[in-house]
Parts: sequence; structure tokens; C-alpha cells
Amino acid sequence: MQARLHLPREGFTLDVDLTLPAQGVSALFGPSGCGKTSVLRALAGLERAQGRVALGDEVWQDDALGIFLPTHGRALGYVIQEAALFPHLSVRGNLDYGRRRVRASERAAAAGTPITLDPVIELLGIGPLMARRPDTLSGGERQRVAIARALASSPRLLLMDEPLAALDAARKAEVLPYLERLHRELSIPIVYVSHAVEEVARLAHHLVLMTEGRVVAAGALADMMARLDLPTARGDEAGVVLDAVVAERDDRWHLARLHVDRGAFSVWARDHGLPLGQPVRLRLLARDVSLATAPHPGTSIGNQLQGTVEAIADDEHPSQVLVRVRVGPQADPSRADPIANPSTSPIVARLTRRSLQALGLLPGRPVWALVKTVAVVE
Repeated sequence: MQARLHLPREGFTLDVDLTLPAQGVSALFGPSGCGKTSVLRALAGLERAQGRVALGDEVWQDDALGIFLPTHGRALGYVIQEAALFPHLSVRGNLDYGRRRVRASERAAAAGTPITLDPVIELLGIGPLMARRPDTLSGGERQRVAIARALASSPRLLLMDEPLAALDAARKAEVLPYLERLHRELSIPIVYVSHAVEEVARLAHHLVLMTEGRVVAAGALADMMARLDLPTARGDEAGVVLDAVVAERDDRWHLARLHVDRGAFSVWARDHGLPLGQPVRLRLLARDVSLATAPHPGTSIGNQLQGTVEAIADDEHPSQVLVRVRVGPQADPSRADPIANPSTSPIVARLTRRSLQALGLLPGRPVWALVKTVAVVE
């Protein structure tokens, strides 16, 4: 998807030029009021920004050619913070309304495969809810129904504007697994707006960082999260995201060994019963990573990973620094673009300046990254 958008707003001017992948989840991330929702509304045609919007070969807006499709002419689904279901209709009635938005001949996913409601109902686990009214549903159930209604119109693009923001922690935990299934089982690209790092780290594949109406940086999630010069490197949720597969299960101790795809190393984590070979996404938070200049036998820390210091940056507090370590057997800090090195992966550690000086850490220094097994977030 491509979008060039210019829209004056109170307090800032939206001015972005985006190229988003044709599949997976692209997250727009940034503080409240930075323009994320404005981008989504302009993509949907709800805001008349100046510029151009195209989804593949379909041009939805091109001011130079005098093209502007209204929202109902764009093959998209839109999910907002509040479920906004029709209270007088049952769940089935709400889904039927979404399905009636398009003719039967137009009900196809982005790849051209016809969509029917039954797979969507099963995907989102709302089968037992079909006869109920919205006021009898929990917040998480209402959001799942709202997502199903958006999908019922067979969109080629799904827009989601902070769909979990109105939910408490328990309801978020309920809905997140269903959102993960969406991008795994459907070919529809998703543009997801959020200001919550944990949601972005769990769901996104492509990350767009915004501030004051402009794009600060954009790229693959794993590479963006490993950068020390971006806002994602600040705060308690700072850390890296790594794709891995389940390589081994230790039934005695209820642990699983996860082999990281991009680097030739593994970490031990809690066993969630996933089969061998199952792809998983894991997070290593900077606050949970310690560094040492030598391996530490006789310790409770279950993951000790050999690597090389790649970069050091100031953290939010003057007492702390962030250290990026390139982990893997071929870690080479002299490479022009080490993040692109497929045989290694980045890990970020948060240290005090006193520890940095005591260990004598500088770029190029061999180190060991120490991560507790219980600290690995899957």
C-alpha cells in the first residue's frame, strides 16, 4: 500500500509518505496526538487529506488525476476502540449487516479467495455468541464481534484504531491471541494503530514511528526495535523482538528451547505445550539482560549467550545506558550493516554507567549476555 498524505490539523500538520507491505500487520506507533488516527481516517476516506492513496493496482485517491473514492467505495474494514455494534441486533444480525455491505460477487479476500462468515466466526471464537445482544457481551467479546463484522464485508485492507485501548488487562489478554490468528490465517493486510509497545511487539511485522504528524522511521519490526536512537528504546518495555521456532521440549522441567531464526543460538523459556517446529515470537526486554565479560558457571541464569558489543547509547536517566550486543557465532561489528547479518541477532541490555565502566565495555568487546529463563517473554 502507498499513501502520500498532507492534512493541516490543530497543533500540527500531517505530512507522511508511506509504503506498507501487502501482507502482515503494519503498526503505526507513537504518542497520543501524533497523527496516527488521522492517517487511518485518511486511508479510509473519512478525512479528505491531500495526496494519493493506492492499494496495489487500486487507486483510491489521486488528487493530480481528480480521483477520490468515498469510504463506501473502498474495499476496507474499520475497527475502532469502541465496538460500535448495533444494540438492537443480535451478534448474527450485526454480522449479516456487515455482509450486506457488498454484493456476493465481490466477497473475496485480497488473494481472491471467497470469504464466508463461518470461517471468520470460528477464527474469532464467537460461535456461541451468535444469538446474544451486544449489551450481554463482555468488552473482549464485543471487540471480537466488531472485528468479525469488519471482515464480513470481504475487505482487501483491515484498519484497526487502538482496538484494545478500551479494554482492561484481562480482556486484552483475551483478544490478543485472536488478533495473532488473524494475520496467520488470513491474507488481508492490517494497518494497526497503537501507542502500546507490548501490543506492537506482539502483533506487528512492519513498524512506522510517528511524531507531530510525521514519520520518524519505518521498517521491519525486529530491526526497528533493535535501534537505540528511536523512542522504542526508551521506557520499561524497551527490548528486542525475535522470531524463533520450538526446537526442544523438556517435559521434566516444563521448559522449551527456542531456536532464533536469524541467529545460530537458542534460549530456554517456559513450555507452553507447542509442538516442535512451531514458529513463535519472543521478546527479550532490556531490563532483563545483564552483561559479563566471561561465562558464569554455577548460576541460576539459564541463558548465557556469547556476542560482541555493537553500540552504546544514553538512556532516559543519566545513571543508565543502553548496550546493543550482536549475538551469534559470526557477530562482526566491522560489518557496514550488521543488523542485516542473517547469522546473528541483536540483544539490548540496560546497564548503569558504573557497570559499563567497571566492565570496560566498548564497541567490539566480546561479552556474554545473561538472560533468566523466566524473563523470556513469548
